[in-house]
Parts: sequence; C-alpha cells; structure tokens
Amino acid sequence: MEKEKSFIEIQDEVVTTLRTVYDPEIPVNVYELGLIYEVKVNPKGVVSILMTLTSPNCPAVQSMPNEIQQKVRDIPGVKDVDLQLTFDPPWTMEMMSEAARLQLGFM
Repeated sequence: MEKEKSFIEIQDEVVTTLRTVYDPEIPVNVYELGLIYEVKVNPKGVVSILMTLTSPNCPAVQSMPNEIQQKVRDIPGVKDVDLQLTFDPPWTMEMMSEAARLQLGFM
C-alpha cells in the first residue's frame, strides 16, 4: 500500500506542476511569471490556488485556469482544486522571478 503524502509533499508537487503551465503569450511558466500568489493544501487534500493573470483582458482568462485545475487535480493525493482568480494586487513585471526576467532579457 502506498504511503499517504504529506501536505508539504503535495504542495511541492503542485508547484512543480504549475511550472509546466505556460502563459500562451510569454514563454515563461505561470509560477516564475509571478502569477501564482498562494498555494495551500488542506487536510482533506483540497488545493487552494490564488492567482492572477498579466491583465484582466488576457486571452487566456478561461484556458489557463482550466489547464491549471486539470493538471493539479491529476496529482495523486489531490481531492479537489479551488482556484480563485484575483486582480488585487495587479500583476507587474516586478513579480517575475529572477530566472524569468533573465529568460526574457530583462536583466
């Protein structure tokens, strides 16, 4: 029988999974872009994700959150995904990781 995963293990897998989702207009994953504000895993295996988009008019407003929910839901140990989209605070380029800024030539 497989050992049940800890919240930290599931959270780490969620972050790893988020790094496989790319903004369709920018060749950087959503995690490094700074679009993910918060990831929490509760004791029942429900993952809560608070995220934003680069703008409220982002063409990926439907597709990107759906892709994230599907990929995270496929992680063993995840029972459900509660994804909330927010534009407060609004995303700025300063939210990108150093690796993302380097990849996009901003450093």
